[in-house]
Amino acid sequence: MLNNLKKTTTSKKTRVGRGPGSKGKTAGRGHKGQNSRSGGGVPILFEGGQSSFVLRTPKRGFKNYNRIQYDVINVGQLNKIETSDEINKEFLIKIGKITGSKPVKILGHGDLNKKFSISVDAFSKSAESKIKQAGGSIVKV
Repeated sequence: MLNNLKKTTTSKKTRVGRGPGSKGKTAGRGHKGQNSRSGGGVPILFEGGQSSFVLRTPKRGFKNYNRIQYDVINVGQLNKIETSDEINKEFLIKIGKITGSKPVKILGHGDLNKKFSISVDAFSKSAESKIKQAGGSIVKV
């Protein structure tokens, strides 16, 4: 039966360092040297003592590791929202505009005709002015 088949072609593992019968004495490591010692060998990316590739490649520019990355929404996208006059992070997650893993920032691209009360982490200056012109209010959380 097919469910009773067994694999029969298995070879035994070579037992090194167990006498002259098979790979005794040096156990296949050769004589002396760094790789023959226990704990010997070099790291994977070791290049024989020369400067590593990462150190040799040119570095350009500046990367600010303290920058804040925002989930951004434009006021034009807020204009399409029909139901709520209170907009906060939880509401934006619920309607699927943001993921919720980052702080939220409102940007000023587009037009805003509706009156909203918006409470999020940050606003651009143009977004603040457009929301206030439409009669809404902003709260920085």
